[in-house]
Order: sequence, then C-alpha cells, then structure tokens
Amino acid sequence: MTTTIEEPEVRATLPRLNEPAPAFDAVTTHGALKLADFEGSWLILFSHPADFTPVCTTEFIAFAEIYPELQKRGTELLGLSIDGLSAHIAWVRNIEEKAGVKIQFPIIADLDRKVAAAYGMVQPGESTTEASRCVFVIDPKGILRAMIYYPLSTGRNMDEIVRLIDALQTADEHNVATPANWHPGDKVLIGAPRTTEQAEERVGEKGLECIDWYLCKKSL
Repeated sequence: MTTTIEEPEVRATLPRLNEPAPAFDAVTTHGALKLADFEGSWLILFSHPADFTPVCTTEFIAFAEIYPELQKRGTELLGLSIDGLSAHIAWVRNIEEKAGVKIQFPIIADLDRKVAAAYGMVQPGESTTEASRCVFVIDPKGILRAMIYYPLSTGRNMDEIVRLIDALQTADEHNVATPANWHPGDKVLIGAPRTTEQAEERVGEKGLECIDWYLCKKSL
C-alpha cells in the first residue's frame, strides 16, 4: 500500500496597508535575519516562485542592477522563495558564474512557508507549492506601505519599483500625493480642500496649477 504525503495547505491571508508588517525570523543566504533587523531603513521584501527558473533568474539579475539605486534611497532588498538554503546558494553562484552578476542581497529560505503564509504569498489559484511574484514595501517604522502581486508568467518592472519608492518617500517628506505616471521632478498633488471657503481660496492661490478646486499641482 502506497502512502501519499500531501503538502500542507497554506492559506493566503493578506496583510493590510498602513499596519505593521508581519514580523518574522528567517534563515537567509546572509545568515539569520528578522524584520526588526531592518528597522530604520526602507525594505522591499519580494518573493519568487522557484530558484533555477527562467523568469525568476531574469528578475534577480534585474533586482541586482537596481540595488545600488535603492541603497541610495535608504532601501534594502530581501528575496524569498519556498526553496532550501542550499538551492539558494547554488543558484546565486550560478547567476554570478553564467551571467556575471553578483547577488548582494539576502534570500530567505522559507521551506516551512511561515513567511509566505504571513504575507499571503502563496495563491492557491496559481500554485499551492510556489510563492507568487509579490512585492512588499515596508517603511523604516515597520509599517507596510505598498503591495504588488504579479502572476507566475510575468516578470516585474524594476523602473516601477524604484518609482514607487521615490513616490512614497516624496509623499512622506512633503505631505503630498503623486499623480499617475509621476517621476521625480514632476509636479505633485496637494490635498483637496475640506471646506467651501478653502475651495474658494485654492482656485486663486499662487504657485498652483489647478484644473479645478479639487485638483491642483505644485512644484517642489
């Protein structure tokens, strides 16, 4: 009689924006790390389906290329997949050998899926054994500020990830919002008036580019 060992079910329980990011202690390619180790800096925690796969390899090369730019912005990278530590180490060495790219950020070996479960990385509709392509942006206070989910078939856009960090940091520093397709140097949005009196004042305010009372831009 053959006994079938079933994979444990991992339910996707999504964390919530603007609440503390789920804490974790994890084994990584840079040793044991926990979320608290990144306190004081921005953190991009991202997951990939599996080591030694085509899309994931192109993504890791691309993440390595933007890593210096992220560090200039006080932002660290932390990868994750449901692979073992030996697989991660072998894959990182293979990328350096074959592509000439050194992966300088740590990768979580999440064999028990604890981190993946806490962040809702496993989406059963796509796969019950692999983490989806997720991106979580955590601020220096440990608050989850942004989440992006991609299907297994689609590699991520690194320009957008850098742009997202720029937008979040600009919004925090200047108490503004950023419009669609915003890039550093573009005009930003100011909050809509909360009273009719403020709306009247807004229309004639100097230094603003207003389409109407509720939609005004300014330069920083």
